[in-house]
Amino acid sequence: MAKKVAVLAVNPVNGFGLFQYLEAFFENGISYKVFAVSSTKEIKTNSGITLFADDVIANLKGHEDEFDAMVFSCGDAIPQFAQHAGELYNQDLMAVIAAFGQKGKIMIGHCAAAMLFDMAGAVDGKTVAVHPLAKPAIQKGKATDNKSEIDGNIYTAQDENSVWTMMPQVLAALK
Repeated sequence: MAKKVAVLAVNPVNGFGLFQYLEAFFENGISYKVFAVSSTKEIKTNSGITLFADDVIANLKGHEDEFDAMVFSCGDAIPQFAQHAGELYNQDLMAVIAAFGQKGKIMIGHCAAAMLFDMAGAVDGKTVAVHPLAKPAIQKGKATDNKSEIDGNIYTAQDENSVWTMMPQVLAALK
C-alpha cells in the first residue's frame, strides 16, 4: 500500500516544484495532503496564482504520525524566512520538520529544503543537494553541487528544475 505524504507549501510557493510532486503522486496513486505554511489555507504561487491548500501547518503539528513522508515545497518565501522566523507558522514548520526527522520518516524537498532540514537537525552527517545560495548554511549535513541527492530517508534536489532527477526514487520509496 502506498504511503501517505504531508506536502508543506510555503507562501508564495514555487508552483513548478509543487506541481511536480502533486502530479507525480496523483498519477501514481500516492495519497497526499497539502499544508500551507501560513496562517490561512489561501496561498499564492510565486507567479501570483492563488491556491487553497487542504489545511494549515498548525494542524499538522502533533499529527506527524498520520503520515509516512513529508515534502517541503520551496518558494519565494524562503529568502524572507529569517525576517519572519518568529511567526507562529514558521515555528510550526520547524517543529514539524524536526518531528519528521526525529521519527526517521521520509523527507523530500528541493531548493532550501535541505537548509531547513539541517536547521531542524534532520540531516546530521547526511549528504544533501541544496540551492547554491543556501549551500553555506548547511552545518550538520554535507552539501554537494549535485542536482539531487538521496541519503537514507532524505531526498533533496538543488532546485525545482532538478526535482525530476530524484522523482523515480521518490516514487519507488512511496509506493
